[in-house]
Amino acid sequence: MDFAKLLRPEAVRVLTAASSKKRLLHEIGDLVSGVYELDAGMIVESLLARESLGPTGVGNGVALPHARVEGLDSVVGAFVLLDRPVEFDAVDRQPVDIAFSLFAPLNAGVEHLKALALVSRTLRDASIRAKLRANPDPTTIYAILAETQRSQAA
Repeated sequence: MDFAKLLRPEAVRVLTAASSKKRLLHEIGDLVSGVYELDAGMIVESLLARESLGPTGVGNGVALPHARVEGLDSVVGAFVLLDRPVEFDAVDRQPVDIAFSLFAPLNAGVEHLKALALVSRTLRDASIRAKLRANPDPTTIYAILAETQRSQAA
């Protein structure tokens, strides 16, 4: 599993207008809909259903909203950097400004877990989070994520 297979460059966005967790999830739905040609309403519904099981805010300003959705044949991702953090019911009760969403096919097994592990491991690194926050440009963010994986593999 690698970021090149998981995340398209056009699925990286910097947001200036998300004012709440729900608004952020809607923005992610719109982004994923446009990039991966999925229904935005279905994406948002799936994310909200998953959040009702327990919040996906993992701490340090990071959320990993994820869901299984119809219409996919592989795991795909979307990355959002917020210019203003939003409350997300994170485990450390801190607001979130980095959201990496993952979407898996309904029948995904280990592939979904490998993708979650990759993203979680990458975003646990404080230096990577700092680089992402210091470079609010989608192209640069994508390059940071791709380079991080190459350096971890070396």
